[in-house]
Amino acid sequence: MKLPIFFLPFSKATQRAARPMSRDKADTLLLLLACALVLAPHATQVPPWIALTAGALLLWRGWITFRGNRLPPRWLLLPLAVLTMAGVYTSFKTLLGQEAGVATLVLLLAFKLLEMHARRDLFVVLFLGCFLILAGFFHSQGIGAALLALLATVTLLSAQLSFQYTGAAPPLLKRLRLGLQIVLLAAPLTLLMFFLFPRIQGPLWSLPGDAQTGRSGLSDIMAPGNIAQLALSGDVAFRVRFIDPAPPRSRLYWRGVVLDDYDGRSWKQQSEPGALTPSAIAMQPQGSPLRHQVTLEPHGKRWLFALELPQSPPLMPGLPTTIQANGALTAAQPIHDRIRYTAVSHVDFTLQADAAPASLRRWLALPPGYNPATMAFAARLRSSASDDWQLANAVLRHFREQPYSYTLEPPTLGRHAMDEFLFGTRAGFCEHYASAFVVLMRAAGVPARVVTGYQGGEVNPVDGFLTVRQSDAHAWAEIWLAGRGWVRVDPTAAVAPHRIEVNPARNLRQGGLAGVINLNPAARSWLASLRFNWDAINNGWNQWVLNYSPDKQKSLLESLGFNEPDWRTLAMLLLGGGAIIAALLAWPMLADRRKIDPLQVVYSRFCKTMARQGLARAAHEGPRAYRLRLMHPSCGLSNDKKIAAERFLSCYEAAQYGTVSASPATVHVARLKSLLKQCR
Repeated sequence: MKLPIFFLPFSKATQRAARPMSRDKADTLLLLLACALVLAPHATQVPPWIALTAGALLLWRGWITFRGNRLPPRWLLLPLAVLTMAGVYTSFKTLLGQEAGVATLVLLLAFKLLEMHARRDLFVVLFLGCFLILAGFFHSQGIGAALLALLATVTLLSAQLSFQYTGAAPPLLKRLRLGLQIVLLAAPLTLLMFFLFPRIQGPLWSLPGDAQTGRSGLSDIMAPGNIAQLALSGDVAFRVRFIDPAPPRSRLYWRGVVLDDYDGRSWKQQSEPGALTPSAIAMQPQGSPLRHQVTLEPHGKRWLFALELPQSPPLMPGLPTTIQANGALTAAQPIHDRIRYTAVSHVDFTLQADAAPASLRRWLALPPGYNPATMAFAARLRSSASDDWQLANAVLRHFREQPYSYTLEPPTLGRHAMDEFLFGTRAGFCEHYASAFVVLMRAAGVPARVVTGYQGGEVNPVDGFLTVRQSDAHAWAEIWLAGRGWVRVDPTAAVAPHRIEVNPARNLRQGGLAGVINLNPAARSWLASLRFNWDAINNGWNQWVLNYSPDKQKSLLESLGFNEPDWRTLAMLLLGGGAIIAALLAWPMLADRRKIDPLQVVYSRFCKTMARQGLARAAHEGPRAYRLRLMHPSCGLSNDKKIAAERFLSCYEAAQYGTVSASPATVHVARLKSLLKQCR
């Protein structure tokens, strides 16, 4: 009976699987692995169809390598390449620019792997890979991206080395180790360039034309659901290091954008008058100031964040900042790179207590014809309240006592949004409650406005930094009271006080392993500890590597004794330091180099001299056999040259292979050189 193939221990399939892989296949697969590592950072940044196409082309090339098939013909690849370029143009409406250019290079690298017919094609793949490794920093400059780039570089160098061996190649592990050694040899010079190469002000890894691309974060327009979407994001908004003792979490309100114009559905910020000095905003601080250092991630907008309420704008060289009449901090330019500044704030203050009635009219405006039920409800509350503060407490009591709920997925609202929310759905996020509160207060004749920013944050026990994420985005209200000025009121705290104390939104936004890792630090699980340590490492990378600015470079040089360093000082230090590093790296190589035998050098010159006369030494000939051939009458040498050649080869044989020599090696070398002159 014939057994199935999987029962045959030495079937053809088993023999084929056990057969060692050929050298070309192994080298090509290593190159494919390197290209996969190069393309990995771009997989989530390019359109999905480009990532899928590049992955399919890599798999196609791997299948061809395993099967030993021919590469596809150009008549097949050319239409596919043209089709994908048309797709790039359709996706980006251009073939120029950062995003379209990187997408094109991703496809070119994948297609080039299917068109490798000569050694120069290999170098094209390697150069494209190196360029795409650098382009990966367009998307992310974090430590994870740097480690992945390092791994891709080592693998790409190892693949290049593998193709350079003409004979037997070393094992894969040894080639990878050699690639790592090459990278480590470049590390000292890289560090020198990092510290001393002239720094530029602004982002290094971005292009001017791409600086206006959208970023995640708060907007100057607040519509129902905007902040709820941010609550699902774990991206870092900014980090804070408190110089003075930090206040409790319930008082961590990070003021951002103040919204005043309401069109019946959304709030937006009207243009503020010119920049005002701290005294012009009429803030009377109470208690001690609280100093804190903010590391703000790029968000593409002009506003800055500080603990409520900053007493003055932060000072940043090259970036003027102002404080507006409403207490918001703004910069002269949009924030497109990570910045760090020190703010001084007061959590207890009185703001504009003596404001003129004319300046408060803008905070009472409501669009006509919207939310009639809300207007009637506000009138009833007004009639039963003795003052504005009692009216505000009546609204908060309404939120607490009625069946309102706090949710990240509120129902959609129509034209009369406030009516539907207050008397219909009664489910919303912080922007719903802040918006409804401000509308009710304005309808009752109390100046009110919406403030958006962030609330709370998470302290990392490893490095002590407070991390504020997009999930901490929050909206609250401010009302103006006679004699007290603008007073913060957070309606969300009346419905969901846990939002202010612990912010459960961060745990709601993720599931699976991410949700487990984001456990409450009180659990002290090893996963939470791992997350805190990784976050501290990322923060250190941001603080000391990505934020190495021209000011820090200047401070470093001044600490080394170079006062007022300029480009000449940097050039001198670069050249001097580079020369020292090159000498230190070259010294072990020169000391460990193989010493050349002087006898062998003279013998090699003799062989070259004879070769120019048409009497080249054969590869198998030793000095004795070579001498016998040169002494033959048919060799064509003159008698003087024959005698000199015979003496040279006899002397060389005795010096190189003799067992006993009375003369030192230098004497033999000198005599051989003299005989060599006679042979010429």
